[in-house]
Amino acid sequence: MATTEPRKETATGAWRERRYAAAPERSGELFSTISGVEVDPLYTGESVPVDERTELGFPGEFPFTRGVYPSMYRGRLWTMRQFAGFGTAEETNERFRYLLEHGQTGLSTAFDMPTLMGYDSDHPRSEGEVGREGVAIDSLADMQTLFAGIPLGEVSTSMTVNSPAAILLAYYVCVGEEQGVGREALRGTIQTDILKEYIAQKEYIFPPEPSMRLVTDMVEFCAKEMPLWHPISISGYHIREAGSTAAQELAFTLADGFTYVEWALGRGLDVDEFAPRLSFFFNAHLDFFEEIAKYRAARRIWARHLRDRFGAKDPRSLLMRFHTQTAGVSLTAQQPEVNIVRTAIEALAAVLGGTQSLHTNSFDEALALPTEDAVRIALRTQQVIAHETGVVNTIDPLGGSYYLEHLTSELERQAEEYFERITELGGVVAAIRENFFQQEIADSAFRYQQEVEAQQRVVVGVNRYRLDDEPPLEILRIDPALERKQIDRVQALKARRDSSAVEAALARLRVDAADETRNLMPGLIDAARSYVTMGEVCDCFRQVWGTWRETPVF
Repeated sequence: MATTEPRKETATGAWRERRYAAAPERSGELFSTISGVEVDPLYTGESVPVDERTELGFPGEFPFTRGVYPSMYRGRLWTMRQFAGFGTAEETNERFRYLLEHGQTGLSTAFDMPTLMGYDSDHPRSEGEVGREGVAIDSLADMQTLFAGIPLGEVSTSMTVNSPAAILLAYYVCVGEEQGVGREALRGTIQTDILKEYIAQKEYIFPPEPSMRLVTDMVEFCAKEMPLWHPISISGYHIREAGSTAAQELAFTLADGFTYVEWALGRGLDVDEFAPRLSFFFNAHLDFFEEIAKYRAARRIWARHLRDRFGAKDPRSLLMRFHTQTAGVSLTAQQPEVNIVRTAIEALAAVLGGTQSLHTNSFDEALALPTEDAVRIALRTQQVIAHETGVVNTIDPLGGSYYLEHLTSELERQAEEYFERITELGGVVAAIRENFFQQEIADSAFRYQQEVEAQQRVVVGVNRYRLDDEPPLEILRIDPALERKQIDRVQALKARRDSSAVEAALARLRVDAADETRNLMPGLIDAARSYVTMGEVCDCFRQVWGTWRETPVF
């Protein structure tokens, strides 16, 4: 006859049954994170055992849960990098100078949709989009104007572009050469993360395999010739903006990162040749503790996989350095000034989570590109956090919180489950072709929207605390004349350049694109010097590789 031990009652359990159960909970709202992780009313050392040596460690030491550097913000603050780009290169150059004058410490460039999709401004598909949501860059001439008077040897530049990233990098290298700054001295990051385009943002041009070849060419080129440059910013931001949970953002982003490592190893590179220059880009959403936990779990997972799975020996290869941007999807067109509060909370989560670089959204971005006043308030938000709140005085100040450690481990567990499912599908590229990521994100987005519509989740000003009569907000409007100006500029460039040099450069690129043993970067840099345009290069690759169209997911 079997006997069972009576369950030992814990102090926490006794409190919950005898005291907490007697106090009714609020009804109607969910007690779970935005991502759907159920939250207990209280966490204690009884319910959350933490191994400080293996799970936490010290800042700057494996597993890097508490930060990638020993001194973190006591040694150096994060880079304050406000996203900027609109109109032509002249207007964006002025905004860059404005931000640098007001204390920004790094440049971050937004490009317009034609540039992102590889079309020149005079292409019929570009009509109405030139300079609208970023700066129009058609050729090296525009890149020269964009950075005129800005010493590239003294600033760190980030560029948010993916399919045509290699072309923009070639233009940037040429601008550096003209300023007397060798490619080995250029500092910054180019996003390049094409896998997340297929998963979430949809700004792809070519099929996955040739796109991955182009990314790997960049990684190889930068490893050998641009040692201070980050050739990929592996981006969860857009995955989260598309409606994913925090765990999905974490898992899908790191799975993409592992895939880039695998392709570079397949090229014959040693992991320690390139891994120290890989960087990441995460979202900072509104669920404060969940976001902090996400960053801590990300560092831990990356360090473990790079060491144990890929055999990295250089300690720098284990460091997950990341940029953070506050959640654009959390901004509301209703009562937009409330977005200042949302952004401040999200930015604080990024800082407490140990980010290396931060962009704070402007309060008017749900309506238009931000005005100068709105950008200044967004930048001042970071400066107040850095200099007035005291949160930078100690490292990982929330580390050891029972709730935070529970969330960190729970997000790590969910991410590892996703890694197993992706492996079973044959890897990231195969899972993209199966629409796995797209379906998972669509399901999560649908769940969240249902919760908002049922008022189980409150969005201030949207489904509760509304105003019947809101005053209009002055927003930034792009002068339509700038589009005509940019079209005239690119057409004048095409008329005055050496056409024989252009044809020779394009002929070389067609040969290189068809031969997978050739690295495309040297040919792209030569084409840039000949003022070959973005659209011409992309059309050349379209001829060789074709284009990509996915099966929609609803």
